[in-house]
Amino acid sequence: MIVAAGQFAVTPDWKTNALTCVELMAQAAQQQASLLVLPEALLARDDTDPFLSVKSAQRLDGGFLRLLLEESRRNSMTTVLTVHVPSAEGRAVNTLVALCRGEVIAEYAKLHLYDAFNMQESARVDAGSILPPLIEVGGMQVGLMTCYDLRFPELALTLALAGAQLLVLPAAWVRGPLKEQHWATLLSARALDTTCYVVAAGECGNKNIGQSRVVDPQGVTLAAAAEAPQLIYADVTADRVTQTREKLPVLQNRRFAPPQLL
Repeated sequence: MIVAAGQFAVTPDWKTNALTCVELMAQAAQQQASLLVLPEALLARDDTDPFLSVKSAQRLDGGFLRLLLEESRRNSMTTVLTVHVPSAEGRAVNTLVALCRGEVIAEYAKLHLYDAFNMQESARVDAGSILPPLIEVGGMQVGLMTCYDLRFPELALTLALAGAQLLVLPAAWVRGPLKEQHWATLLSARALDTTCYVVAAGECGNKNIGQSRVVDPQGVTLAAAAEAPQLIYADVTADRVTQTREKLPVLQNRRFAPPQLL
């Protein structure tokens, strides 16, 4: 099946961002994509206000997702992205949603909050406490992850052991020394750890790197974007996962018990 990852620079206006998402959805569907991954925290962003995404939080029945769900009804493609959903006064949950045929078919509250590199996501965001579900797309089992989750192999491994053949990762990977190297290395590492495809979409702009990628189960980058807005595509197959796992049976050869959520 064809998978796509779309990246753009999120603006301070949620309607503008929603229309950009709708446009990317239409373009990917026109190219017969079965899966589209969009970046993290798409409601609003402002370089001068690191908490605008939280301040702009909307319920899942709010205007932002209504526009995306309307577009989703036009085709059978699955679209994955994250938005901030209000939780308490001045706080929100960074929530991944999967949309298909005009419905929200899965939700996942980000487990690992970005309290690193002098940033503190937990100052305004509540962490999730439940492992993400698997969803089925084009006959393949898809595991859900969000941005900083990438640095924790336990989550990717847990999803693979549950049956995932492909991992999706909406992200807003912050620029910084060696951060682009970390991104590329970790994407390949998680693919190799799990013998899964990885489809990652990165927000671009002044503070985040973009660099969306599709990586195959042997760590090979099939498609990659640079720092500018772009929509990338790759063809993925369950056979490639099966063949890789026959040659490289790391999931079977493990000597450790499966990870457990604290």
